[in-house]
Amino acid sequence: MKNNKVELGKISKYLSYILRHNPSAANLQLDPKGWADIDLLIQNSDASYQITYEKIKEVVATNEKQRFAMSQDGKKIRANQGHSIQVDLDLTETTPPPFLYHGTAVRFLQSIEQEGLKPMQRHHVHLTEDIAIARSVGSRYGVPVILTISSGEMHKRGYPFYLSQNGVWLTNHVGPDFIKRNE
Repeated sequence: MKNNKVELGKISKYLSYILRHNPSAANLQLDPKGWADIDLLIQNSDASYQITYEKIKEVVATNEKQRFAMSQDGKKIRANQGHSIQVDLDLTETTPPPFLYHGTAVRFLQSIEQEGLKPMQRHHVHLTEDIAIARSVGSRYGVPVILTISSGEMHKRGYPFYLSQNGVWLTNHVGPDFIKRNE
């Protein structure tokens, strides 16, 4: 059981890399919506991962963050968000809750206080409704800090928000005036 979880975790990271950042590493071409043909993905993937259709289905079904989606016919896969390459995920502008959260590390606070939250190498800033998720994300980069984002106020002022298929809130930029550090 544990070995299977470790194996699926490695496959998930590999799929994230291929589907979000570098499809050419698996000799793949994503369509404009970010979809990749699963048969070609299996055929062209690094053999050390021993990727099968069943393993891909299991990764999609069991990934805690629901990072991937399969097409209804089961022939294609894509990442739900987090791309550094250009794709159109068909996101619809959505009214956010009054407050959202962002997890970061203490070492990034000075830059955030000056410039706000920027998408960096991604297309959007990622936010969540769940403080525990924000804390988990922040802890990946060091001592975590939770930032409260006045998303409702931002939206009133015309900033667009999108909700990805896996529940991650996305926006283009969060200015420092809309950020409050949780103590």
